[in-house]
Amino acid sequence: MAANRRAKAFFSQGKQISGALKDFYEKNHGTNRRLEEKRRNILSPIMVCLMVLLLLSMRQSTSLFSSSQSLRQSPEQKQSGGGGIIYKPARTEQYIYEHANGTLGYNLDFPQTCKIWKDPNVTNPKIHSDLVAYGNDVDAHKEALENFQHIPDLLESIKKADNYESKKDICKTARPHPEGLKALFPSNQLSSLLSSDSAAAGQYIEPILPPMRSHHYCQKRHPSLMLLDYLVHDFEAMCLKLKPTSKRILIDMGASLNFHRSGSQPIVELMQLYEKFGFNFDHIYAFERDQKDPNNVLGKQLPEKYLPSYHWMNVGVSAEEGHRFNPLHSIVKAFDEDDLIVVKLDIDTPHIELPLVKELLEDKDGVYGKLVDQFYFEYHVRMGDMAGYWGRKNVKDSVMDSIELFRGLREKGIPAHFWP
Repeated sequence: MAANRRAKAFFSQGKQISGALKDFYEKNHGTNRRLEEKRRNILSPIMVCLMVLLLLSMRQSTSLFSSSQSLRQSPEQKQSGGGGIIYKPARTEQYIYEHANGTLGYNLDFPQTCKIWKDPNVTNPKIHSDLVAYGNDVDAHKEALENFQHIPDLLESIKKADNYESKKDICKTARPHPEGLKALFPSNQLSSLLSSDSAAAGQYIEPILPPMRSHHYCQKRHPSLMLLDYLVHDFEAMCLKLKPTSKRILIDMGASLNFHRSGSQPIVELMQLYEKFGFNFDHIYAFERDQKDPNNVLGKQLPEKYLPSYHWMNVGVSAEEGHRFNPLHSIVKAFDEDDLIVVKLDIDTPHIELPLVKELLEDKDGVYGKLVDQFYFEYHVRMGDMAGYWGRKNVKDSVMDSIELFRGLREKGIPAHFWP
């Protein structure tokens, strides 16, 4: 745009000079053929000079613009939220989103969403084929994660890196497949968050699909209820965002470690997964409303290796903006873009949960899209497949509401995942 304004200015000046010279000659020498030729002979070099100046100016403006772009595309720059993020949904996710309020009926009460995995007529043969292929990819991804060999602390290695190329080589060690995460998903059904103004690679993420947990839940419900196999983490991309001064933060809202009768502790499983891929949390802030015996929590339920970084806070979180017990205010905003911040929200209290998520989504200060690197949330909605666990009476929102919420968060630059 600067080049266009400069061009208009030069053309305007050229016209003014040309007009002034024409008036001068016509006023003082008449307009006979000999003088007209002389005038052209004088004006031609002037116009050539003006054109040369114009081209040089445009070239300079382009050079400055390119330099500005290069600065913005520094690979060390952290991916920003809002306008800096382009969310690209997988084909299956996009189909579900476009048909949720229509043929799928996800805006209605208690639809049976597992049908998309079982009956090709619920979607169409192509989408159903994609879903089946993606389900197979998820299983292969799970196996790759299980077979992945624990790697050293990535941040400690990055501190010793000489340059960005060395850092990239370090981050490649967090690949679950030698060719990268995407190689485990030949169905091409991963969604992605891409940066529109940074050379840093975007990150892949699982598509937003019901039943909002493992697809195996549609075959074996209770045994698959708490599985985390559907989550896709692009650890290589997360590593590339780290800087030598970065801190790694986990905020766990709803931190009961004995909630599930099966003995499963999904949050510990998640922490162990991050650790396996070289992310050791420096601080873990655990909020729990229900009063617990700290001797039991810290002495028995929590693995001992997490004690140095674990902050047990036996208080409920607040949805009030600016409140000290609102972790988005008191903890997230205490860190900066260079830090890795992971947030989990599952307190089974919608009147607190939803305002907190709304605060993330509205992002009045324009910071959460830059600060929150991963977000996990169990959103209870009117879904027939989960009515036995979530209930029917006190659940107000629809499956479509959930799809739109998670998509909105991703479009804000927050990689949002369903939590089981």
